[in-house]
Amino acid sequence: MTYVADSIDTLPRMPSWVTSGRAETLEDVAFLSGAALSHLHLVLNQDDVPQTLLRQRLALRAAEACAAHQGRPERARELRDAVAFLQPGDSPGPAGEVYLSWRRAVERPISVKALHRALPELAPDQIAVWLDGYDPCGARQRSPISRTAAVLQLVLEERPRDHRAGLLLAEAALAQALGWSHVLPLLALGLKRADLRKTGVELRLACHRAIAVGACAATREIGELVRRAARLKTVAPRLRAKGADEAVALFLSRDAVAPGHLIPLRSDRAARRFCDRLVELRAVRELTDRDTFRLYGI
Repeated sequence: MTYVADSIDTLPRMPSWVTSGRAETLEDVAFLSGAALSHLHLVLNQDDVPQTLLRQRLALRAAEACAAHQGRPERARELRDAVAFLQPGDSPGPAGEVYLSWRRAVERPISVKALHRALPELAPDQIAVWLDGYDPCGARQRSPISRTAAVLQLVLEERPRDHRAGLLLAEAALAQALGWSHVLPLLALGLKRADLRKTGVELRLACHRAIAVGACAATREIGELVRRAARLKTVAPRLRAKGADEAVALFLSRDAVAPGHLIPLRSDRAARRFCDRLVELRAVRELTDRDTFRLYGI
């Protein structure tokens, strides 16, 4: 078994035969998705992985996918803007609501209560029934991806237009089946809109393919985040501002940070200077390409 040492160069890489596989049968696709999930599970258990930040980054990508399924134009930049500057009582708009659902879903350990917080329009009892993952004939699904597909099909049969709820609950079922404590969006990264109209074996096949795609994408994201987090930790001792340690910790746990979020730095001016300094040091990126209301992230 390969382990991550102090050097990020030792992070295990997804085997090329997984990423280049062109399987067609259910058995072959299931083999590739299982291999991809197994590798992802290995990588996730490494100490260097910024788990909270990873979940937030994948939640953003899942929200992008849901927006695309709805025919909406919002992508990462617009979704970040929709929620980053919200004040109490503000409406984030339809796309922002989708992003908030995914953000809330990945924040807390999986439970009916946590999922109801992400999907408040659904009754907790209904969430619990769907999350159990029974197929339409009443037989309990045993394999993780079969259970995932069953949950997705059950939700979309009752709420055919609610792709967000179907995908989010299916992701929760997958994470539970794999023994993960939190939702880690994978399925939404690979499913196409047409896949959401499938049922039975065709839907399971689509889920296997999507999860293989999502697991590979998540593994690449981990490698990028580990490299960027290592860079930020390297330059952190050079930051002399009071409250710098707390500010660095915030960047390591959030997808996007506004200077106004950096409360330990005591003033907006100090926070802006701090963010600009991190950009100069190539430790964070400015995410908006504008002069005001900027957002930063690693």
